[in-house]
Amino acid sequence: MRKGINAKIAGTGSFAPSKVFTNYDLEKMVDTSDDWIVSRTGIRERRIVEDGTVSSDLSLEACRIALEEAELEPDQIDLIILGTVTPDYLLPSTACILQDKLKAKNAAVMDLVAACSGFVYGLSVATAFIATGQHKNALVIGVETLSKITDWDDRNTCVLFGDGAGAAVVSATTEEKGIMATSLSGDGSLANLLHIPVGGGKVPLTKENFDLRQHYVAMQGNEVFKSAVRAMESSAKGIIQQVGLSSDEIDLLIPHQANIRIIEALAKRMKLPMDKVYVNIDRYGNTSAASVPIALDEARKTGVIKEGSNTVLVAFGAGFTWGSAVIRW
Repeated sequence: MRKGINAKIAGTGSFAPSKVFTNYDLEKMVDTSDDWIVSRTGIRERRIVEDGTVSSDLSLEACRIALEEAELEPDQIDLIILGTVTPDYLLPSTACILQDKLKAKNAAVMDLVAACSGFVYGLSVATAFIATGQHKNALVIGVETLSKITDWDDRNTCVLFGDGAGAAVVSATTEEKGIMATSLSGDGSLANLLHIPVGGGKVPLTKENFDLRQHYVAMQGNEVFKSAVRAMESSAKGIIQQVGLSSDEIDLLIPHQANIRIIEALAKRMKLPMDKVYVNIDRYGNTSAASVPIALDEARKTGVIKEGSNTVLVAFGAGFTWGSAVIRW
């Protein structure tokens, strides 16, 4: 690490499709109700892409907004890290497609697969690259078009997911603020609790498993819930302690927006009042890697995050993966 060089967030942006899909729309498709969905998840509506729209399209819009705020041109970006489980293609990476659309011709590019933790993982990687001096301005994106891998006949999962993108410009700074610390963890032994059973190298997609609808997200909800609360609590408390802060000094917690019950349980364990916890799951649902950067952008643009405040990001996703970050503005 170069002495005196930190990483800061110089700009943020987010973008969601215009199509709003409400719980009342779902009532017409599966055996569910608005009351049931709201009481168990906190979700009232989510955004869904139109046919033909892919993750790079959503990413492009979010990145343009972030770059404008950072007052940078695309050719000043030297690193693009894109977190997603819904890439445009298996090959090449969606970051490559985005680089071309954005005309960020000087950027190294990579996709990062950490599911709902994708943005936090990407933020940690970008921070490390900047601290070593290898890169100066990075774009970190969390984006999903989960509607493409959702089984709309499964009442237990189809109520959860939405589409969207969030982006942050991460730049080198000599100021004593910015991304103070990041922490990443995982547990691959629990991978079967939240996964897509077929379509990879181990079990290729066939007509038979396609007809059985095994190419969609499958989840054991209760087990995921318990793991998510424990992991995010441990990660958030650990990162706060690492930077020498107490819970009272945290001005805002931005958790992954998976389920309102998970968020409330996390806040209770961290002894944080809900007015210090950013929640927008009611409007977007679970957008996986996009949920934290969308919430971060909203919190900044609406004035919830203020100069000098301490913000904690924390996420948990399939794999399992989890991670956290502390940002001083």
